Amino acid sequence: MSTPRYDVVVVGAGIVGLATARELRRSGRSVAVVEAEEDVAAHQTGHNSNVIHSGLYYRPGTHKARLAVAGRDETVAFCRAHDLPHRVGGKLVVATEPEELPRLAELARRGVANGVECHELDGAGARRHEPSVRALAALHVPGTGVCDFRLIAEKLAELLVEQGGLLLLGRRVTRLVRRRSDVVVRTDAGDLLAGKVVACAGLHGDELARRRGADLGVRLLPFRGEYAGLRDSAANLVRELIYPVPDPGLPFLGVHATRGVDDHVHVGPNAVLALAREGYDWHTVVPRELAEALLYPGLHRLAVKYWRYGLDEVRGSLSQQVMAARIRRMLPDVRAEDLTPAGAGVRAQAVRPDGSLVDDFLFVEEGPILHVLNAPSPAATAALPIGRDIVARLTGERPAPIPEAASQ
Repeated sequence: MSTPRYDVVVVGAGIVGLATARELRRSGRSVAVVEAEEDVAAHQTGHNSNVIHSGLYYRPGTHKARLAVAGRDETVAFCRAHDLPHRVGGKLVVATEPEELPRLAELARRGVANGVECHELDGAGARRHEPSVRALAALHVPGTGVCDFRLIAEKLAELLVEQGGLLLLGRRVTRLVRRRSDVVVRTDAGDLLAGKVVACAGLHGDELARRRGADLGVRLLPFRGEYAGLRDSAANLVRELIYPVPDPGLPFLGVHATRGVDDHVHVGPNAVLALAREGYDWHTVVPRELAEALLYPGLHRLAVKYWRYGLDEVRGSLSQQVMAARIRRMLPDVRAEDLTPAGAGVRAQAVRPDGSLVDDFLFVEEGPILHVLNAPSPAATAALPIGRDIVARLTGERPAPIPEAASQ
């Protein structure tokens, strides 16, 4: 039998890979999505806080700022068009200490620069939105919401197949081989041929590049974020979403409280180095993957800079008392006994050899192969415009929004 050939093969059936594949199919190209797991959205997409981000935090002019703002509206429109659960109730970013006030003012400036509606409040104004909160000042961001990104990914996969795209689940890509006129996509169930490849391999994105000898200048390190649920007796302390003022030196937004579309309230996440690329708990260890991370010079330099922060995050992982204390900064009535385990996610964070963290989406083009190497939050929110942006890169066109894309 001849080897099947496609205009584009997408590696990875997370929300970014599926949004890209659907956009490719809508442009008339033949496309196949290859996914190692038996289900779509098995990792980062299916293990996040399900927040529809507004685009508030990101440095103006970055991919994150541009694509998150567009993605917020498109995500809501997509949910409405396909009757998927969502709610846009807004969020508070609260300053609880005087030294946080200048950082809160900088967030407000970024919000204005990015076109995000936000309102500066004093403590009393914050409590009108969230009566249980402790705050010296706050930003209210009405455009932030919640949804279920796993359901969105499943709908994207359904639409892709309906429109003639191919979805190959349970099929692991082992190597990409560039040839003069195409790329051989080697999998554990046979080869595919592609004119171009989009590698949205998530936690394994850098591995896929290294297998073909390509040094893309970063290593993906897995950071686990653990969540806790608020028991019913404490869940009424949270109306919508409550966030701390983030540390500008870190890519993590800090422990926050979110009322989901199922009305369950969860708090978190922390951020600890996972012991495997898919290490969702302390018991999951893959020695080879752990050794690769520990031997990476970028991790050594990162640890030198942030070792105190890292140890504190480990304490928060092992102690509900510590997690509760972090939440009490914003919600003083929360106690350790109010918390119950609520799962975890693993973030694929790109780190450079000098120990610096890549703080924007990172796309690296290697001839006919486009690697998506850093797509943590807010990539789920931004997935639809990210898909268009990737297609424009593949075709050499200038990325441009398509207003009706979300509803079709």
